[in-house]
Amino acid sequence: MLKQLNAFLFKDYSSVFVLYGVVVVAVCLQSLLLPDRQMGLDGPWYTQYNNYIIFKQSFFHLIHQQDLYAWYLPEQWDLFKYSPAFALFFGALAWLPDFIGLTLWNLLNASTVFFAIRQLPALAVKAKISILLLVLIELTTSMQNAQSNALMAGLLVLAFVRLEKGNYFLAALFITLTAFIKIFGLFAFVLYLFYPGKVRLAVYTIFCFVLLTIIPLVVVPIDQLKFLYMSWFHLLVDDHSASYGLSVMGWLASWFHLGINKNLVVGLGLLVVMLPFLRWRKYNEYSFRLLMLSSILVWIVIFNHKAESPTFIIAMTGAGIWYFLNKRNATDLVLIVSAFIFTSLSPTDVFPLWIQDNLLDPYAIKVVPCILIWCKIIFESLTQKAEIQL
Repeated sequence: MLKQLNAFLFKDYSSVFVLYGVVVVAVCLQSLLLPDRQMGLDGPWYTQYNNYIIFKQSFFHLIHQQDLYAWYLPEQWDLFKYSPAFALFFGALAWLPDFIGLTLWNLLNASTVFFAIRQLPALAVKAKISILLLVLIELTTSMQNAQSNALMAGLLVLAFVRLEKGNYFLAALFITLTAFIKIFGLFAFVLYLFYPGKVRLAVYTIFCFVLLTIIPLVVVPIDQLKFLYMSWFHLLVDDHSASYGLSVMGWLASWFHLGINKNLVVGLGLLVVMLPFLRWRKYNEYSFRLLMLSSILVWIVIFNHKAESPTFIIAMTGAGIWYFLNKRNATDLVLIVSAFIFTSLSPTDVFPLWIQDNLLDPYAIKVVPCILIWCKIIFESLTQKAEIQL
């Protein structure tokens, strides 16, 4: 039975593609059919796909020249935290009935991850299918929350693929798009260090930034757009001091009761993640570049003070690329299995609610395997001597 299942899943991408499609449909049906949730004892009721409502309503707030970053209770729970350009682009779905728009939104997220990983150069088909299966639970978690994290993960991997293939404009566009979705996508620009034609990359990046910055002018006047960017800036500044999240900072606070300055922790993390880039002689090795992509994907989650459970599709994509990049030892197997159990499965029904509420969540267990994997990636990137034969 297991042999037949293995042959079915790993023969080609078609089985995994169908599996991804089934998961998208199942998640959408779950989100649409489950009853609304009440916030607080006497609070308003919200849909199971509240984040999609936030994204949808941001478009209408934009065209009606309202503040995108204000509270709109009880219309939606929580704040909109993305760029005005994101609000504009979401207009493609906002006009549709929720059951269609939500399905297309989740389909966009899932398909971006699927096709991005499928296009990774040099990796064996079995390795790429293994990565797709590894991240499936995190993808499900992200879609159950109608989040954009799978789209982020896919765009970052696609940017790497385009850089490898010399299509610099698309690479610049994909990374810039991630920054206009969630600001920490900016860090992926360090990948430019690996490639020639940096002037061309810079020109394309500036063009994409200017374009995405001003494109909301098609529906709002310039004064309103200036106001929106100021409002977004103030939101991000206030948001920075709000929490530790499922991050290195959250782990230090919950395990060791260390209230370390977030900027200091992020700064130290930035210093460490950049150390392998000093090995400039390794830049021409594809396996080294792929290893650094995995490092970046994990880093932008574990050092994000607002990281939450649905964000970890990005980190697990990086962990999957790292693990299936090379033959692994017993320690690596323990690390990836720990990530699957305690990162991917921790918010599911595999763990009773009592354990989630009293152990996993308070002690930021979800992030711990990813921290360990990132440390292993850094160690490998600093000590790797020979090109890994893919």
